[in-house]
Amino acid sequence: MRFAEFSAGLVIEAGPYHVTQAEVLQFATAYDPQWFHTDPEAAAQGRFGGLIASGWHTCGIAMRLLADKALKGSESFASPGLAYIKWPHPVRPGDDLTVRATVLETRVARSQPGLGILRWRWQLFNAQGAEVLGLEATSLFDLSQQLSN
Repeated sequence: MRFAEFSAGLVIEAGPYHVTQAEVLQFATAYDPQWFHTDPEAAAQGRFGGLIASGWHTCGIAMRLLADKALKGSESFASPGLAYIKWPHPVRPGDDLTVRATVLETRVARSQPGLGILRWRWQLFNAQGAEVLGLEATSLFDLSQQLSN
């Protein structure tokens, strides 16, 4: 999507994305090697009653879904950060996840006329409707960029 296609109130949905145990273990082993992400037997005895995905893995899944659905072919080039991030429920192997992104605001920077700013809320849900990720992101768009696709 191009920056001009985003407007306050727009809702973008994508998914599902199926989470496998192999993927949970691979990501956690490489980037978040805590026992509740990497050791199924120990995790079964823990507070969550089983293996759970890293929150950072969960963010990556949401990013993938939205990159494919909304940012592919856009003028997006960076993000200065997040206003908040939360993981209200764990992601488990076998979950099917869907993302909902709600545009909160779009504007062109006064100090940099070629800079588009998008604020949006991302929510990732499992198949039971439980929110597993919530965040508010800002994305930057280079409006002077000429795209051919």
